Amino acid sequence: MTSQRLDSWKEIAVFLRCGERTVKRWEKERGLPVHRVPGGGRGRVFAYAEELTTWLQSSRSLALEPDAAGPYVPESNAPESDAPEFYVPDVSSDPPKSSLRIRPGYEWRVAVGLLAIVIVSVGLLLRGFPPFGKVTIGSAASNRVAPPPHVPTPAAEKLYLQGRYYWDKRTPDDLNKAVDFFTQAIVRDPSYAKAYVGLADCYNLLREFSAMPARDAHPRALAAARKAVELDDFSSEAHTSLAFATLYWKWDAAGAEREFKRALALDPSNVRAHHWYATSLSAWGRRQEALTQIDLAQKLEPSSIAILADKGLLLYLAGQLDPAVALLRQLETSEPSFAGPHRYLADIFFRGGDYLKYCAERKQMALLMHDDADLAITKAAEKGFAAGGERAMFEAMLPLQKEYFKQGAVTATALAGTCARLGRKAEALDYLEVAYDKREEMLLIAQSDPNFLSLRGYPEFEALMVRIHTPRPD
Repeated sequence: MTSQRLDSWKEIAVFLRCGERTVKRWEKERGLPVHRVPGGGRGRVFAYAEELTTWLQSSRSLALEPDAAGPYVPESNAPESDAPEFYVPDVSSDPPKSSLRIRPGYEWRVAVGLLAIVIVSVGLLLRGFPPFGKVTIGSAASNRVAPPPHVPTPAAEKLYLQGRYYWDKRTPDDLNKAVDFFTQAIVRDPSYAKAYVGLADCYNLLREFSAMPARDAHPRALAAARKAVELDDFSSEAHTSLAFATLYWKWDAAGAEREFKRALALDPSNVRAHHWYATSLSAWGRRQEALTQIDLAQKLEPSSIAILADKGLLLYLAGQLDPAVALLRQLETSEPSFAGPHRYLADIFFRGGDYLKYCAERKQMALLMHDDADLAITKAAEKGFAAGGERAMFEAMLPLQKEYFKQGAVTATALAGTCARLGRKAEALDYLEVAYDKREEMLLIAQSDPNFLSLRGYPEFEALMVRIHTPRPD
């Protein structure tokens, strides 16, 4: 019996083979064992397959609706994976049309639904309305007609869904698993735009949640996002991924905002577009707009731990310290394997001068991200602070940062910040130039970084701040 965790109403419904409304009703009326995460509201739910199976066998689940056929059991020839199955056909081979089987209680509804769509589409065409699958966008609506959506192969779709399952976990190992699944999906179906979107999203996050350098991650993200838009210019998700890579690799704020707005025009309910637009707006100093966008994202997907973590940081940057820390602390408790809350709390405590808490959070983040360099530097910082206070902490960090910088494990921006804290301004400016050449994304918020307060007003620093807001070539 599996003990997998199901992380949303949708996954619970899929496991029980019924609708989301049904499982929500069963929770209220029949004691379906569903759990909730603190800080996530009523929408943030999860359940364990073993508990659901036990419940199904109990008297409380008697007389279930006819469409509730019990938990899904993968076929013996399905690919091995600990990601949940998503009701897609066996991918070992595509059966000939003559051998397609209608499974009682499930596929017949799909067939009836497709027939209904065909009938309604024909009727609309006869009455002069555009058929389903064709939409128009913006002021050029009369000239912008979306083609029918690409139908992926069953094998590619299954691999894509498994990739999204791991992508949502946002750990280094899971993101790398997601890269593998999306890549396999592309191999199975090279015209599948969503698989390229997934690949772009992986590289957009690997530079944040793992030790992958931005110079390796962002060009790959940009290339995959561009391919997705090329395959499907009407994909809101593709434009969202392209917006993110455009900002953090090309440093093109105007271009990124155009892509975000295009994505939201195509699909106002695109959670990731609202989410990433919020963090971008915050980087541009537009704090209240950022909070508006992150609130929209949370309303659309209240179960997302990534949205909740970013909301904690955005609250802090907007001046709401206590709510920010409370939310991030809740996430640390409910999601112990997620590095995001530790990263943001470390930043908050560092900015506030609480270096003991900063070191504690930074060490935990480094452990979760498997970042040995950051762990060693943080331990040195902790010892230095204990021995001689703030300056001793930075003095203890600097030699290790320089050593790991030579190995490519520490950014030039971080090294510049330590130099600036120690009053070594010329050295700090030199490292900032290196950071610019490497396109290190943290430069985008250098203007508000407390590490560089002592450099403000220096002509070299101010000129650099102008350059980082100028779009870069690929």
